[in-house]
Amino acid sequence: MKASDLFSLQGKTVLLTGASGFLGSEMARSLVENDAKVILFGRSEKLEALKTELANEFGEAQVDGYTVDMYDTDVLKNTLGEAVAKTGTVDVLVNNAHEMGPGCGFNQPGAALETAPLEHFNNNLSGGMTGPVLAMQAVFPGMKEKGNGSIINTCTMYSIVAPDPALYRGTDKMNPAGYGSAKAALMQLTRYAASFWGEHGIRVNAIHPGPFANTEGTGANAVDPNAPFLKVLNDKTCLGRTGVPRELIGALLLLSSDAGSYITGQGISVDGGWTVR
Repeated sequence: MKASDLFSLQGKTVLLTGASGFLGSEMARSLVENDAKVILFGRSEKLEALKTELANEFGEAQVDGYTVDMYDTDVLKNTLGEAVAKTGTVDVLVNNAHEMGPGCGFNQPGAALETAPLEHFNNNLSGGMTGPVLAMQAVFPGMKEKGNGSIINTCTMYSIVAPDPALYRGTDKMNPAGYGSAKAALMQLTRYAASFWGEHGIRVNAIHPGPFANTEGTGANAVDPNAPFLKVLNDKTCLGRTGVPRELIGALLLLSSDAGSYITGQGISVDGGWTVR
């Protein structure tokens, strides 16, 4: 079989949350480029611009989008239901949304475990667990009826290992305890759903991104390309560098397509070797 056929997303509909973010925007473009129809979910003003850009390039029939606050669970649930009802069966769900900002404690004074406000933990759990659960519940009936489907949860290397505190000493950076904890819970949800939904032909997997430094952004998770912190990140990986968003796409296409038809309950690390030592 040709690789182009094996990895093809022709005729598949993908619902992608966190679509306008640092990693999500690259995912969105790659999915459409590989012939999927993509339903974009996001909460920033960048979502509409991304939707327009992709629709102009690939056609309006290939892209739809919904701007929604993932923390507003009632609105999120209703909007997910609206999107699924409009499009019919969703073949692939990619749960990629998670705030990497001050609301979750990233790079905030007092965000250490011993002083972090409960709000940080609740926001991480809301983004890391509640949103994915609602999305999974929304797509399940259609996937069950069809007898197949793929759910992909974006986790993190910190759902496997703990952060090294030495990374953050003397910097203004902080990776909050609630983030890795929520993502570890999402990995367990991945295994649980794979176990219980496999009988319906539904595969559920996770991707564990490693250090993907946003050196072009201006938000709370942005990294100065000249900062010593970036060199420390580079040195922690086996490959000696941080990743770029396109390097997640191989795992995404594998799990979205028939190429991954016998893979379920797994987490694929895309981390430059961070977690092997």
